[in-house]
Amino acid sequence: MSSQVLATVEPKMQRAVEVMERDFSGLRTGRASTALVERIHVDYYGTQTPLNQLAGISVPEPHQILIQPWDRGVLGAIEKAILKSDVGLTPNVDGTVVRLNIPPLTEERRRDIVKQVHRRMEEARVEIRNLRRDAADAIKKEERDGVLGTDEAHRELENLQRITDASIAAVDKAGHHKEQEVLEV
Repeated sequence: MSSQVLATVEPKMQRAVEVMERDFSGLRTGRASTALVERIHVDYYGTQTPLNQLAGISVPEPHQILIQPWDRGVLGAIEKAILKSDVGLTPNVDGTVVRLNIPPLTEERRRDIVKQVHRRMEEARVEIRNLRRDAADAIKKEERDGVLGTDEAHRELENLQRITDASIAAVDKAGHHKEQEVLEV
């Protein structure tokens, strides 16, 4: 029964790491990336719609993002949404497209982004530890109910700790990689 607990907790921990990595893709690193603006929501005729569903987003140059809306009437809404977002970029509307020029990051802005990376890493670690706690409680409950023997419960708790350690190592590795990417000049 407790192997079911481990089988369900491992994908949840992996998903926590994947969500953190997806959040990292939305952080500026000094290079243009479509991930910076894909998740911005635009007020499209009264409906909040992700930008990537309203326009083609491309990176024609290393320091520029080009947004080509399929409906020209939404250009103003895209501009407003980018200005309201926390991306920190000023859009240039060129008739049918929106250009976002990515300036080089200042040292202060790099430190702020690294702080965001560390904060998101800690959130992922806390989520993983909460999953571990819930799974450990379930294993201990099975032991109390007589479903598991003491040795088997101990073995399952050790396996749970191994899974947790691997997940936290993945968080640290991804966070360290993103930090190096942000600090790279």
